[in-house]
Amino acid sequence: MLTIKEKIAYGLGDTASNIIFQTVMMFLLIFYTDVVGLSPAVVGTLFLGVRLIDAITDPLMGAFADKTRTSLGQFRPFLLWLAIPFGIISILAFISPDFSATGKIIYASITYILLMLAYTAINIPYSALGGVLSKDPRERVSIQSYRFVCGMCGGLIVAALTMPLVEWFGEGDAAKGYQLTMTAMSVFGVILFFLCFAGTKERVIQPPVEDNSFKSNLKVLWKNDQWRILCIAGLFLLTGQVLRATLAVYYVKYFLSQEQLITAFMTIGMIGSILGCALSQQLAKRVCKIKAYISLQLIAAGLCIAGYWVDSSQITLAFIMFFLWNFFLQMATPLLWAKIVDTIDYGYWKTGVRNNGMVFSSVVFFIKLGVAFGGAIAGWLLAYYGYQAEVEQTEATKQGLLLSFTIFPAIGSIIVAWVMTKYTLNNKKIEEITKELNIAAT
Repeated sequence: MLTIKEKIAYGLGDTASNIIFQTVMMFLLIFYTDVVGLSPAVVGTLFLGVRLIDAITDPLMGAFADKTRTSLGQFRPFLLWLAIPFGIISILAFISPDFSATGKIIYASITYILLMLAYTAINIPYSALGGVLSKDPRERVSIQSYRFVCGMCGGLIVAALTMPLVEWFGEGDAAKGYQLTMTAMSVFGVILFFLCFAGTKERVIQPPVEDNSFKSNLKVLWKNDQWRILCIAGLFLLTGQVLRATLAVYYVKYFLSQEQLITAFMTIGMIGSILGCALSQQLAKRVCKIKAYISLQLIAAGLCIAGYWVDSSQITLAFIMFFLWNFFLQMATPLLWAKIVDTIDYGYWKTGVRNNGMVFSSVVFFIKLGVAFGGAIAGWLLAYYGYQAEVEQTEATKQGLLLSFTIFPAIGSIIVAWVMTKYTLNNKKIEEITKELNIAAT
């Protein structure tokens, strides 16, 4: 059994990751459009284009992590090696240089590519680390619950402090404010990565395989049918989630016409996320993880759809709906990541190869692809509905924004719920696989 201290230490790594991930989801689009001055259509295309690079780097990073063997462990050393470079690149991505329009696009493209590469290099080994902390399938949900509660605390920091810090540091200069805010957050994130490294221990040792080439790893991975289901689910889940999260700032600023409430709105959403993650373990103890996950996706979709009929004058109701959506959607998140570890055991049981890094990197790739699609679609929809930065929006633009913030994200959750009906690794099946693997190991 892992101590609470070690679970928290592991979770601090996700706090650090989410300081960047949530900032990208919540504020990078509006930073590019309203501070740097890029068009939303260009930014949307940028978000998607960078993910094409991830198609190569994510599985390569997973394969590299699977081959890594050091005296410090297999996955933990990456936290130590890459924390500082990740922090530096995060700062560079939120600088608004005094370049020409073309120069700004080039700078944004280069720094965003570097940011995603750094995120890949540190987050994939970190995610895989969660799969080697314990052999107990029940413990895994607990580990992931701690992880995502801590991760959402990182999101809470971003939601509650970003805009106030931008105003405080910037003193009227938003570009300066973002740069100094990201500097402070990056330093904090580096410290958290170091604490995660120091406070965790790898217990599940991945056995070496004779043929550990990238090509052979891909062949083994493809035989894992349950992994393929999770990849599809991750893609549609994050597309809808990021679309809604990205447009939340625009929704408050332009549809509700309450720019001063942006921080409060994002913060209440993060509080809902934290509470949802915290209760996930209790739900998993009482209900089949698959049924629970499907139900939570359908509830989240229903809340999105209901939000379409919330009038711009119903501020309190809009807050409540956003809180509930985050609560139920994030209650499902630890369940999904526990399933990823289950698919690793399933693949090992089926093929005799335990490829932690490849499984996590490939699922993370589809999750990041969903992040890209969500961000890109948000930018394209803003352009389609005629959005113009820092001006009063037309009624048609406001209605398009409302539709994009409510109905479209619901479609993603509905598709995820349907996809997960094909997933077969229920609690009973996982217990049987774990028992067989333990017998084989003795």
